[in-house]
Amino acid sequence: MRRSLLVTAAAAISMVLLAMLVPMAILVRSYALEDRLARAALEVQAVETVVSRHDDMGSVAVYVDRLNDDEPHSRVTVLYPDGTGVGPDPGEDARVLDARNTGRARVDDVPGGSQILVPVSRGGNSALPSQTPVIRVVVDEPGLDSVVGVAWGLLALLALVLLAGSLVVVDRLGRSFVQPIRRLATHTQSLGRPGEPAPVARIDGPAEVQELGAAIDRLVGRIQLLLSRERESVADLSHRLRTPVTALRLRVEAVEDADLRERLGGDLDALQATVDEIVREARRSEREGLDPRTDGVPVLAERVRHWAPLAEDLGRPFELDLATSGPLLRTSRADLEAMVDVLLDNVFTHTADDDAVRVTLTSDDDRVELVVEDAGPGLPGGLDATGRGASGAGSTGLGLSIASRTAEESGGELRTGSSDMGGARVAITLRTA
Repeated sequence: MRRSLLVTAAAAISMVLLAMLVPMAILVRSYALEDRLARAALEVQAVETVVSRHDDMGSVAVYVDRLNDDEPHSRVTVLYPDGTGVGPDPGEDARVLDARNTGRARVDDVPGGSQILVPVSRGGNSALPSQTPVIRVVVDEPGLDSVVGVAWGLLALLALVLLAGSLVVVDRLGRSFVQPIRRLATHTQSLGRPGEPAPVARIDGPAEVQELGAAIDRLVGRIQLLLSRERESVADLSHRLRTPVTALRLRVEAVEDADLRERLGGDLDALQATVDEIVREARRSEREGLDPRTDGVPVLAERVRHWAPLAEDLGRPFELDLATSGPLLRTSRADLEAMVDVLLDNVFTHTADDDAVRVTLTSDDDRVELVVEDAGPGLPGGLDATGRGASGAGSTGLGLSIASRTAEESGGELRTGSSDMGGARVAITLRTA
């Protein structure tokens, strides 16, 4: 925001400075030219006096040469009617003839400056044009090597000072706008930290920002109240269901038909797992906060190794290729552990004890990938890994949906397919925080 304010202010101030300083620069140049023309007019008066008093060109030439040496930005030439001249520019043109014939002085623009033409009457008003010399003074236009260059440099320096000063003021103003918003953002982020009470916003700054902070506090308070009520309701539901489920399990165990007893037991296991999952999900907000971040690679590697002793006890080949470090992930430690447990529990439950398992964990700058492969029968056709009941036959009905949800909430995805080991392949991509 501060950068946008600075860029906008710099553009606006630059346009104002250009609108102000460019006319001033042109005016300075115009004043410098007028000053040179005024000095040239004085030179003309002096030369006119010399020309009118001296008939010999030698005296006039001495004075004109000295005058030209003293004035580097103007050139004085005396043009006589017979075509001769004294000075650096002896040639005549139509404007010189017009000044001689009309007897009137004139000022004309010429390439590189201006030209003053003044006819000199040496015989009173009765003098003929053919007897009238003309004084020509060519005045150079002021350039950067003159006082104009110094003035323009001062104007440019003034523009830079004004621009820099204005940007400093704008930056101060921008900071006064941005800092309250940053404090509000920091306060808002602190609201999502698990296990900490919600702080009260004390935001300085514009009234609108203070009102926003108060509104966020009210909203967070309302959300916390609703979550607390939800957790209490779920806990109460879990407590109420525990006794009926236990009673049902006792009755199922009393069933004489072994097949029926096994099916009913599986249904009860699924019901119990569903209740446990509902309770776990209800407690996620308290456990994770609004913005969970976890150093995921060590957590995943540790949880995968947790299953190694079980594989060893079963005599199951358990191949591990695990990275040791990686970026922070946008998920919680508990969700990562639950995801690994779901994937490996599916493998250990639905494949033979001697079927090999391979777990690969890789990471780069913006993601972490966990791949679980087995040599079992593979996944059933038409499996929807994102829906409940995606664990395969005989499972709790919550399997891969847990892993899929964890991946999606971090910005990643879950992919299923066939492994070169002959069984299923489940690849989970987790994005960085």
